[in-house]
Amino acid sequence: MKRFLALLSALLMLLVFSSCAAPDDEPIDDEEEDVAWDYQAEFPKAAPTGVTINVYNWGEYIDDEILDVNAAFTYVTGIEVNYKTFENNESMYALISSGAADYDVIIPSDYMVGKMIDEGMLRKLNFDNIPNYQYIGENYRNLNYDPENAYSVPYTWGTVGIFYNTKYVDEADLALGWDLLWCDKYKDRILMFNNPRDAFGVALMKNGHSLNTTDPAHWNAAFDALVEQKQVLYKYVNDEIYDLMIGETCWIAPYYAGDGVLMIYEEGANEDIAFFIPESGTNFFVDAMCVRSTSKHPAEAEAYINFMCNPHVAAANAEYIGYSCPEPAAMELMDPEITENPYFYPPQSILDRTEIFLTLPKETNKLQADLWLKLKQITRK
Repeated sequence: MKRFLALLSALLMLLVFSSCAAPDDEPIDDEEEDVAWDYQAEFPKAAPTGVTINVYNWGEYIDDEILDVNAAFTYVTGIEVNYKTFENNESMYALISSGAADYDVIIPSDYMVGKMIDEGMLRKLNFDNIPNYQYIGENYRNLNYDPENAYSVPYTWGTVGIFYNTKYVDEADLALGWDLLWCDKYKDRILMFNNPRDAFGVALMKNGHSLNTTDPAHWNAAFDALVEQKQVLYKYVNDEIYDLMIGETCWIAPYYAGDGVLMIYEEGANEDIAFFIPESGTNFFVDAMCVRSTSKHPAEAEAYINFMCNPHVAAANAEYIGYSCPEPAAMELMDPEITENPYFYPPQSILDRTEIFLTLPKETNKLQADLWLKLKQITRK
């Protein structure tokens, strides 16, 4: 969201990088919060270490413009960053499990963190190298996908809801909740997640079932609902959602709340797009920073995670990408226009109606994968 708050750019260049310069981090001094720092003036450029870490993150999910987080990290530490992006958890997992790529830091979502822990794909973190973990809020620690917080550090969090174009979608139809995504009135103007966990999650919520059900009957009923939805669906999408919604080819789509930045607020976006969370409830998700078990540079990878957890860096990054920040200290540095926006920081009454994805048993995962493959092979009548 920082892209539409460009006037704050000087303030958000505040980088208290003391955590990178010394292992003993001190809490932020409130008297220094309003001081605009130029980190290049404040810190000498670190000598190159000769180390490059490979970072794998979601697309459109880091400040690479105003602050340029990766460039700042390299300036302060001398560690280079080779940064690549993925579209969804499943494509990330497929690439890494194939052995075709070797990444040091990856940022999967909650349920995928649990899956990768179970399969030995993640390294236990040395929190001596991540003193800025102290700033992570209690609500985001020890969640069920990593109950001892041994393998992951929260990066962002958010909710899933429905984006819609107010010019074409009748306000009264929002009462349909998740069923809006099946509404024949908007045939060929509806989009759907192009990944199985989110798509089946929407169908499960529509049917009133838990996101983490292991009952095959619930999964088969969700499959039937998705088959039915194909008759009104324009396309399954990931990042294509931005162009299709902004350009008004489509009018309705489920997606992550943080992407309202790109679709509603950023220059060139569409102010007619709005967002709501169905009354029946939704998914609460956490994306987390992890180190691969095969990393050749674990200490440098942990330095990167520590850097991202610095409240000033976390605040700048969260304002830019729009996703919710898990650090209360960082939120204090952010513009109230963001932290008071219910799209990105929903009230407790909404959070009380959310459910986080758990790591499913192997049998349920296989059923989901089989049903997804079968679904994608079905053509519309």
